Amino acid sequence: MICILAFLVRIFSVIRFESVIHEFDPWFNYRTTKFLTEKGWYNFWNWYDSESWYPLGRVIGGTIYPGLMGTAASIKWSLDALALPMDIRNICVFLAPAFSGVTAISTYFFTKEATNKTEAALLSALFIAIVPSYISRSVAGSYDNEAVAIFALVNTFYLWIKACNTGSILWSVACTLQYFYMVAAWGGYSFIINLIPIFVVCIMFANKFNMKIYIAYSVFYVMGTMLAMTIPFVTFNAIKSSEHLASHCVFFVMNAYVMVEWLRENLPAQQFAGLIRVGMAVSLLSFVFAFVFLTFSGNTKWSGRSMTLLDPSYARKYIPIIASVSEH
Repeated sequence: MICILAFLVRIFSVIRFESVIHEFDPWFNYRTTKFLTEKGWYNFWNWYDSESWYPLGRVIGGTIYPGLMGTAASIKWSLDALALPMDIRNICVFLAPAFSGVTAISTYFFTKEATNKTEAALLSALFIAIVPSYISRSVAGSYDNEAVAIFALVNTFYLWIKACNTGSILWSVACTLQYFYMVAAWGGYSFIINLIPIFVVCIMFANKFNMKIYIAYSVFYVMGTMLAMTIPFVTFNAIKSSEHLASHCVFFVMNAYVMVEWLRENLPAQQFAGLIRVGMAVSLLSFVFAFVFLTFSGNTKWSGRSMTLLDPSYARKYIPIIASVSEH
């Protein structure tokens, strides 16, 4: 019932008027999806679109997150294979409302895994189904990245908690693959690659760290970083970008934490205390030097999205297009 409600509250525009794509970005996404379904992946990656940003043109494959287009095209190809032909426009129009129902299911399992309470899980699923901020980004015809990315975001967190609770490599790989889908779908994947490392650090400070979390984060970090680099719009930003800095630091800190715990169990107390003081001093100095060097040398930099978060006036001064878009 919650899934049906989530779908129905998003299709009023289609019921009252007709099935159309609206807003600027959804029209561009629809056009690229149509090209993908007709020409295939190879031509899509190498498509130079002379009509975008006319007369400059645009290399499509290397300047977009392809998850949205790939999802709609895959649905189209699957329906064609089952002899259930559907116009790609209608698939694009109804993709966001359909995914909102799936998001409600994912939210249910996420809350259930975190609290082990069915009542809380049902309430959270109902909340995500009707919360206005999510509805505004997922109404019928709003064929934008958030149409599939909000589902990917919530499902990644559900699979992450599942991986932490079980310590299973299988669940860790599932979480990583869902994160990869999120990377392919939306630039908001930077929220995930920062929140999960923060979660691990907080677990360490709360003295609740265990080998299940070690396995989950090791698989997620190594495999997730490599998979993110396969998206042409991300590539080496997965290593160089400041958005990913927290994930790299926490991975090394986590391994250092595990090593320290091993030394604590196997060394005399006095010797261990001296070793820790030296180790912390060297680590701190190395981190400060590396951070300052990478920042001032230009090898890593803060993106416009991050700078706007840190300084609300940054976008208005330096990137007017970000300041002009309400979703930011």
